[in-house]
Amino acid sequence: MSVEKEPGFRKSVELLFMRAAEKMDLAPDLVNKIRVCNSTYTVRFGVKLRGRIQTFTGYRSVHSEHAEPVKGGIRYALSVDQNEVEALAALMTYKCALVEVPFGGSKGGLCIDPRAWDEEELERITRRFAFELIKRDLINPSQNVPAPDMGTGEREMAWIADQYHRMNTTDIDARACVTGKPLEAGGIRGRVEATGRGVQYGIREFFRHEADKQIAGLEGGLAGKRVIIQGLGNVGYHAGKFLQEEDDCKIVGVIERDGAIINDNGLDIETLKSHINEHGGVAKYPHGTYVENGISALEHECDILIPAALESVITRENAGRIKARFIVEAANGPITAGGDEILRNNGVVIMPDMFANAGGVTVSYFEWVKNLSHIRFGRMQRRQEEARQEMVIEALEKMTGKSFPDELRGAFVSGADELTLVRSGLDDTMRGAYINMRETWHRLKRDDPSMDLRTAAYMISIERVASSYRTLGL
Repeated sequence: MSVEKEPGFRKSVELLFMRAAEKMDLAPDLVNKIRVCNSTYTVRFGVKLRGRIQTFTGYRSVHSEHAEPVKGGIRYALSVDQNEVEALAALMTYKCALVEVPFGGSKGGLCIDPRAWDEEELERITRRFAFELIKRDLINPSQNVPAPDMGTGEREMAWIADQYHRMNTTDIDARACVTGKPLEAGGIRGRVEATGRGVQYGIREFFRHEADKQIAGLEGGLAGKRVIIQGLGNVGYHAGKFLQEEDDCKIVGVIERDGAIINDNGLDIETLKSHINEHGGVAKYPHGTYVENGISALEHECDILIPAALESVITRENAGRIKARFIVEAANGPITAGGDEILRNNGVVIMPDMFANAGGVTVSYFEWVKNLSHIRFGRMQRRQEEARQEMVIEALEKMTGKSFPDELRGAFVSGADELTLVRSGLDDTMRGAYINMRETWHRLKRDDPSMDLRTAAYMISIERVASSYRTLGL
């Protein structure tokens, strides 16, 4: 008996896309135009390191230019290849459309293990990679704007921004060529935490709707809900930290490269993160049970499962053993098309990647706008807001003859700073996108029991991209 081959990451994205497109009344040629990747540039360049010329291969893929600039991170990993980059670029198109961020989809990658090089070597590699992309306008404030991804962060974005400025010395908007930069290089407060914070806001919105919780077999609020996180990198760490500290969730498992750590009484994220930073993994962490085969911990009992690392970790092979009733895709493509089908048939509710990890691109949009406007958010109005609130308090005290409570005064009077505004904008974006997504989900589910959140998200995104192409006369 032959076993059906598991689809790869790019094929999974296309299968899930077509599953949604087939439910829509769109011309096949328009569907194909939206589906295919517009272009991929492959660059092979040499850098003299350690006494010889080292050759590296990098990619920058543009999936859709229905809106410009196009947007998408740059990842450094040995797994990077053309198929992966094109799949990620496609997801960026759909993600931006879903959360109504006015970008097309793009993605970049360099096939490299960043841990194999010291900081000075990595800077030289990054600057040369950036040079190859910049001279072809594949990094440009008005055409193609990268951001951090797996294996990159603020440091790499600062190098890229500086390289762009060196090559475009008279471009007043040079800082807007890339997002995810350090504050001192034109970044924005809240960007580092943005994707993890978006995961938290998305989960919170899901738990506001009783009908959605019932479908997942969940009840009550977030307090006490058991959570397992795969990958305690930037996204997984911040999502876990906020869910634990602000929503009183219980983190019962964390999966890392070297295995998993399980504690049904709860793990302290900060302590565990410090251990990982010091020792390079979860092994020998004293406050839980170590599981050498980390991927098996995806099958441990929990209420919410958050895969926040690599793509294709839940497949046909293990999907049937997943016990979580609610899966939040904090990573890109952690569930294959085959795994998705099994989970849906088992009644598992999946919050799709194009929504769950949209916090990063949303706050990147805010940073891009900040760089183009050349002023930080809140600078013009914060003190005026505080003065107005003080006047309101004074009026209330005069009218009532009572003093305003000291414990409330500070919070009431405080004007919104940049971080407050960023979080407010992100929360509004995630809540609005989820409401649109669930409305489509529930409306179509009445006649089509197979409808799920992912298909609803794809349908919304496809229709918005299609509308853009119609406006352009295509």
